[in-house]
Amino acid sequence: MIPTTLAIAALLGAGIAHGELEQSGNIRLQIQGGFQPHALPRFRPVPVTASLEAVISTVDGSRPPLLKRISFAVNRHGHISTRGLPTCAPSLLEATTTEEALARCGDARVGHGRFGANVDFPNRPPLPVEGKMVAFNAVVDGRPAILLHIYGSKPVQATFVLTFKLTHEKKGKFGTVLSTVIPKIASDLGYVTDVNLTFGRRYKFKGKPMSFLSASCKAPDGFPGALFSFVRTSFGFSTGRQLTTTLSRNCNVRE
Repeated sequence: MIPTTLAIAALLGAGIAHGELEQSGNIRLQIQGGFQPHALPRFRPVPVTASLEAVISTVDGSRPPLLKRISFAVNRHGHISTRGLPTCAPSLLEATTTEEALARCGDARVGHGRFGANVDFPNRPPLPVEGKMVAFNAVVDGRPAILLHIYGSKPVQATFVLTFKLTHEKKGKFGTVLSTVIPKIASDLGYVTDVNLTFGRRYKFKGKPMSFLSASCKAPDGFPGALFSFVRTSFGFSTGRQLTTTLSRNCNVRE
């Protein structure tokens, strides 16, 4: 089996037609994302789904450096709620296919997506790898977390699980931060080519409708909509460089 490092590669993406572009030295980061629906109440949060795409590339076309850290900060008017939502343990996801992971932790699912990656071998062209990702609600070390189950099935099988910690910022535009540190494992042969992730989950707790993601459109009184900072992304690399970009999006007020 190809080392599970290739699964780490399945975190970021390519092939995005439009998006914010950030560059540092030879590294480029392009991010695209959004949410549905666009029409939201001014004051009352309602369920939403959010999507995120990304690409890491280089100016000269060479292999990007290893990805070491990732964080996503969500606008303060977007809320993540896990109250009453079942949880999954990392040990339940180890060495599982996507189907096996869903069978064990499907009640805790909060997102899904797909990825593409390349794996380098000596004296051979990069080997393309495709697969799926599923995000699960979790509690790790007594704190809320999101487990990202990454499973590659073409042309080989490999599984990796990343733990994103959830923290809250008291001030500023962003309220909830999801972050992870990617460990160095195997020979670090894999690197990213493409990804597409969607988050959102409706469920019931004690008979009450709940939503993993919810948001409102905090437009000023008299205005039909607002432009706001949707999400701030940050990616740290083995070279010491860090690329940070903020996606700005708009919403319409629905009374």
